[in-house]
Amino acid sequence: MAKVKETPMMQQYNAIKAQYPDAFLFYRLGDFYELFNDDAIKGSQLLELTLTQRNKHSANPVPMAGVPHHAAQNYIDILVDKGYKVAIVEQMEDPATAEGMVKREVVQLVTPGTRMRTGADAAKENNYLVAISGTEPVYGLSYADLSTGEVRATTLNSTNAILNEIARLETREIVTDSELAEDLLANLTNLGILISHVSTVTRSAEISYLTQQLSGEEAQTVAVLLTYLFTTQKRSLDHLQLATSYEIAQYLKMDRNSRANLELTVNLRTQQRSGTLLWLLDETKTAMGGRMLKQWLEQPLLDQMQLEARYDKIGAFLKDYFNRAALQDALQQVYDLERIAGRVAYGTANGRDLLQLRNSLRQVPAILVILSDMDTAIFGGLVAHLDPVTDIEQVITEAITEEPPISVTDGGIIKAGYNQQLDDYRDIMKNGKRWLAELEATEREATGINSLKIGFNKVFGYYIEVTKANIPKLDVDRYTRKQTLVNAERFVTPELKVHEQKILEAEAQSSQLEYSLLSALREQIKQNIARIQSLASTLAELDVLQALATVAENYQFVRPEITQNNDLDIKNGRHPVIEKVLGHQAYVANDIMMAADEQIQLITGPNMSGKSTYMRQLALTVILAQIGSFVPADAAKLPIFDQIFTRIGAADDLISGNSTFMVEMAEANTALQNATKDSLILFDELGRGTATYDGMALAQAIIEYVHENVHAKTLFSTHYHELTTLDQALPKLRNVHVGASEENGQLIFSHKVLPGPADQSYGINVAKLAGLPTAVIDRADTLLKMLENQDVAPSTVATVSPTDVTPTPEAVPTDQQLDLFATAVDQATQTVLLKLQTADVANMTPIETMLFLHELQQELK
Repeated sequence: MAKVKETPMMQQYNAIKAQYPDAFLFYRLGDFYELFNDDAIKGSQLLELTLTQRNKHSANPVPMAGVPHHAAQNYIDILVDKGYKVAIVEQMEDPATAEGMVKREVVQLVTPGTRMRTGADAAKENNYLVAISGTEPVYGLSYADLSTGEVRATTLNSTNAILNEIARLETREIVTDSELAEDLLANLTNLGILISHVSTVTRSAEISYLTQQLSGEEAQTVAVLLTYLFTTQKRSLDHLQLATSYEIAQYLKMDRNSRANLELTVNLRTQQRSGTLLWLLDETKTAMGGRMLKQWLEQPLLDQMQLEARYDKIGAFLKDYFNRAALQDALQQVYDLERIAGRVAYGTANGRDLLQLRNSLRQVPAILVILSDMDTAIFGGLVAHLDPVTDIEQVITEAITEEPPISVTDGGIIKAGYNQQLDDYRDIMKNGKRWLAELEATEREATGINSLKIGFNKVFGYYIEVTKANIPKLDVDRYTRKQTLVNAERFVTPELKVHEQKILEAEAQSSQLEYSLLSALREQIKQNIARIQSLASTLAELDVLQALATVAENYQFVRPEITQNNDLDIKNGRHPVIEKVLGHQAYVANDIMMAADEQIQLITGPNMSGKSTYMRQLALTVILAQIGSFVPADAAKLPIFDQIFTRIGAADDLISGNSTFMVEMAEANTALQNATKDSLILFDELGRGTATYDGMALAQAIIEYVHENVHAKTLFSTHYHELTTLDQALPKLRNVHVGASEENGQLIFSHKVLPGPADQSYGINVAKLAGLPTAVIDRADTLLKMLENQDVAPSTVATVSPTDVTPTPEAVPTDQQLDLFATAVDQATQTVLLKLQTADVANMTPIETMLFLHELQQELK
């Protein structure tokens, strides 16, 4: 079969596409971006475009779809949101002057991790691109937000640590180098996140400068990250900040499951922010403050001095309502300085962006006055970093008009008086058009033709038009004929052509000069980006502090006291999010007390009574205290915890082939393997995903292991009432229960946590509340009475001494089963049951199993 001959344009397209095989190619043709071949077919489906064909009458037409260039950003955003890359191909020369094919190049590769998100919905969200390098046992992980210029790096020693950090950063794209181990790459691929690769790491002066504070694997992973950024963006990225190092050990550790279970930033049910701790706390007035608040929430501190400093500032704002209100008013007029700086460096900032920068800088003097009226010892450090960047504010005021257009190439951006040449051009345009009006009036009077007019078109320029009926009135040599129309003649004069030249040149040169002046101004601002970013960080911190003070005032939070002796004492603690939903009056507060030598609270009580709420509110109180916030209680004494582990709720991981119970055991194992005496563990209904005695045995063994080996503060809720006797053998365990009572057949919850074990689970009562059919409830009640009358001795479960953490055979009675139909059985039946109980079914083949069952059937006949 003869090879299809390609046109020069398609040759150019295919050559560029070969360099970007994993991206949609937006190929500029005039006023459209076109997609061809497979890109067109798939793009038409994803973007709901009409699929057409190029060379449709040929033997091999080319699939084609296009979008207008002015609307392209919307389509690019759709593709990137779906996890695809988009390569933007622009015309690099004027088609009118180009010889042969117009030169075209990829000017930017837009990817999920490099997208400059600007919408209101993304204002308080970072968009992190993550890079990973290294081999076991030392991996490097770095991340950057291209829109703000933030770059950070750390080293990690396990796949789980990497996965936890990726989850924390909510990354949508991961970059790796060629050295990354295959097993780790497989784990990353299973996350469903776009994986990009850098085959060769660039060594440049810019990368060396940005990584100057790093060494080893941290410097390597940032080099991978920056190589990818420079390769894809193909432009100056002067807003990127010096990469800084951080240690996971500097912050309170929470694995991805614990973060999800506690709903810090994402609601488990809706996957939205509403109903989360962040939702409650976010009283910030700026986009920068909103992002910083989220960062604080994701990385609670371990350093008491830093925490006390934050408490001091929040306390000062809490006491001084008027200065706090004045600060809020000023912050509301501050735009997103970090992202404006990013657009300036990127070369995409327009006149309106610069006015937003100017208006933001104008708030700084007022903020300095507010802080000077407060305690200098508390706010002095922040005041020192509040640089008003006055010189930039002044030059923007002098240069930019008050109502600039969105476009940066059509003029109307620069103020009159800023540049003499521009003023001259504008004067020519203004006076030239006035001159034309005067010329028209003069010629009408001189010729006596009142319908004579001066017009303009792009082909002939300015002209004098006279209708054919009036041609006899003209002197033969007065004008030079230019164009003949059906009903009129058009003329020019030497004087008209001279003014035409001046006007058109002024219009063209004016727009070019304005763009040049704007570019120079952006370059001047670019030289001060570090100052603007420092100011932005300080304003964001002030915003977070005032927000936390506002929350403390609105919800009656108090300053926590950090204890050194591992003592935990919370008076009338509340779950802040649930309290916001229910209202302060409806929420039932609870004390949470664990003395220095108390390790485990075993919590019993009916479903729906509030056990999980009680557990979660402790974790949220700890997190609030360790981000430097006041906490929801009447009083609170807390140690500093190094880690929080949670096993709450029922969830499976079908993609990885793990059942609910397997996930439960895996999360429990994470806690047992990694927790220390300074950790907090929350185990909710552990062991319920398997048979009764299996679950009970595992629950007891885990409690004993925590008590004897881990020594962490632990809340363990359970329905296994048999475990409540453990307090007799484990001295650092205490029973508590959530109160409930039955009145006239109805279950009444007190939601109050009381000392001692619960007397029963009230499971059937809860089922009744859920609306199960009466027949089901009655039958369950009958069966419960039968079970309670059987001779089952649950007290034998809790017989392990505190020095022996291995369950004894007596602790797990394997020879007893709960019999729902307690009837007498004969010897033959007992023999069959014994054979069934002791058979190794797991190791039988299907045929052996069938023969075994057939044998048992024969014995029973």
